Amino acid sequence: MKFSKDRPIGESFVWFTSMGLAIGLIMVVFLLFLIVSNGIRVFWPDETAVVKIKEGSEARQNNQPYIAGNILRKQERMGTRGSSNVQHEMQLFIGNKDIYGLGFKFIDEKDVVETKYPKEIMEIERLEYGDAIVLPKMLNIKGSPSIASSDPQFSSKLDSEVKEVRARWKEIKQIEKDQIGSINREMEDLRIKQKVAQQKKKDAEHIREIEGRMAKLQADYEVFAAKASELRSKQSEDHLKYSLVTGEEKDLPTGQIVSYFYPNQINRLQRLGLFMKRLWVFVSDEPREANTEGGIFPAIFGTFVMTLLLSVAVTPFGVLAAIYLREYAKQGFFVRAVRIAVNNLAGVPSIVFGVFGLGFFVYLVGGAIDRLLFSDVLPTPTFGTGGILWAALTLALMTVPVVIVATEEALAAVPRGTREGSLACGASKWQTIQRVVLPASAPGILTGLILAMARGAGEVAPLMLVGVVKLAPSLPLDTVYPFFHLDQKFMHLGFHIFDLGFQSPDSEAAKPMVFATTFFLILLVVILNLGAIVIRDKLRKKYSTGAF
Repeated sequence: MKFSKDRPIGESFVWFTSMGLAIGLIMVVFLLFLIVSNGIRVFWPDETAVVKIKEGSEARQNNQPYIAGNILRKQERMGTRGSSNVQHEMQLFIGNKDIYGLGFKFIDEKDVVETKYPKEIMEIERLEYGDAIVLPKMLNIKGSPSIASSDPQFSSKLDSEVKEVRARWKEIKQIEKDQIGSINREMEDLRIKQKVAQQKKKDAEHIREIEGRMAKLQADYEVFAAKASELRSKQSEDHLKYSLVTGEEKDLPTGQIVSYFYPNQINRLQRLGLFMKRLWVFVSDEPREANTEGGIFPAIFGTFVMTLLLSVAVTPFGVLAAIYLREYAKQGFFVRAVRIAVNNLAGVPSIVFGVFGLGFFVYLVGGAIDRLLFSDVLPTPTFGTGGILWAALTLALMTVPVVIVATEEALAAVPRGTREGSLACGASKWQTIQRVVLPASAPGILTGLILAMARGAGEVAPLMLVGVVKLAPSLPLDTVYPFFHLDQKFMHLGFHIFDLGFQSPDSEAAKPMVFATTFFLILLVVILNLGAIVIRDKLRKKYSTGAF
């Protein structure tokens, strides 16, 4: 290295590289901070303000002076930035989408006359139309006298009513999903058997036996359906009467109430408890209201299962290909061409793999499986349509170049002396690879798998063609035989983010959900990668050699 009078000439380049690393780390930390800070807004219970609006302002609803909502942020009004007269506006979450049409509203600060926080304001999470910000008036329970909101027993009665509502919804879901779902599956199997028996012209006794079983199942279905209908009717018997801050009065069936609280009466500790409860519901519940309400558990589960299937599929193919290229193939033009092709394959756009997966896995392989094994149910496809298996195989094909390259580098890093020592002891080439080379290169192989998992878990474009859907009513893994349904469509966190961000009818309501879902996608990828990293470190310590 050449030296100047004061310092080495290359020292400035070292500072440039360290500065680039620092900038990259700052950008990553800032991005995570942005995601977390915006995502928390979904779960944190803010105070609810009642804003009085100046007369003649455009912000008035039906010429009413008051509007209630959570003040989310204050910002400069668009179109006034850079001018001498900068104006500010604030964004409110006003809820009551069934009345106002949208759940958010912007109000100019100059139009605000007064802001207050009344204690009697209630925020209700509903099954439909999102949250409602109301002033409770009266609880009407069938067969009991009405209870005014000023009555000391009002809160306890409403609490017990909401608990009963939840219990009934749970029972309805169990009946419809378990009992009625089981009957529907068995009925569908019997219809197929009846169709086959009629086509093959089997004896009439066999067909009558199938029809008798179907009649019994139909009778059971009607019993369960009547029970579910009766429970649903009870959900609309009792009502909560409330008024808006504008004075308009409404009735809400208690069966539509998911939860409620008084945002201006709870302290910080209670807010923290409510925050944790909302966070748990978001992780463990199913989505509703076009994915803008409820939870994301099916999407988390679908992403997790698909990533595991991807890992199981990509590892053997990638490792075997790398072993052949590095250990057995004669190095020459053909092998160099294959390596170039593998490297180029890593740069192919993911949507191309999605089109290939649709044509090859879904239509060709899946169609062949349907014709061979599920011909009785055709033309309804079983494997000849998108599913979690084809999605995992498509992403495995997309990420296999990463595993091949990482595995080749790991195999090449094993010292030559280690191989020769094994061969000198009488081991064959395959025994040397199996018992010496592969264990020593396992950390490098897992590095490739980690990179493949990280890329595959976040891909969306191929999945839109080979199995992901907006809403999947059931999980690919359940208690119904054969328990793991590889042909089933599934939800994915990445597609959930895309759907919320670009397909939601209310973009302002979806924005915080996008950040929250993004955070959980990053968290899931980090957890999966940390698991692989822990295994890699243990293997590295166990099979450490002079090369590592």
